[in-house]
Amino acid sequence: MTHATGGKPADPEDGATGEDEGEAPAGPVRDDLFGEITVLLNDEEGWVEVLGDAVPPAVLERAAGAKTDAHVPIGTRKGADLTMTVDGDAVRLVPGKGKLSRRSYAVDVTRDGVAYRLVPDSLDGSRLLKDGKHIGDFSSGGDGRVLAEWKEGADVSPADASVGYALAAAFGTGGQPMWMMAIEAASELIPGGR
Repeated sequence: MTHATGGKPADPEDGATGEDEGEAPAGPVRDDLFGEITVLLNDEEGWVEVLGDAVPPAVLERAAGAKTDAHVPIGTRKGADLTMTVDGDAVRLVPGKGKLSRRSYAVDVTRDGVAYRLVPDSLDGSRLLKDGKHIGDFSSGGDGRVLAEWKEGADVSPADASVGYALAAAFGTGGQPMWMMAIEAASELIPGGR
């Protein structure tokens, strides 16, 4: 399913934003390996689409009627309510529950026998692993804008890029370390805290 028919990159000359209501800006980013890549996010309808001349299309969709969480760009981390395709083929998608540890925010995808994992490794960023090897770093604040930096010497395919951009846009990147979450939780229990 293609969702990108309505969104257009912004044209600064006419003041247009190029956005449909609920859709994140559609302006392409320049990827060092794969040229222009467009990431579309519609948090209201619950879908993400990755497009580019040098990468296969990737689509991640939330089921209609699924209970949503405003903290997750795609609206849910419940795997049963999500589907993902890369180049039209369904892939196995398993998001972590996203509780106390950074690792609990990991998202796993299996495509054609290749295992991917996007996992937070800093406050703002996440690393993409391919069969356990670190191939790139992603950052996205949950607004559909995604930046990628590929590891020097890593064997990165166009499908790897599609998976990474889609996961970063759908789930956001980064996470607080467990000790910081514990301090915040404790401060909320103390009278007068927060």
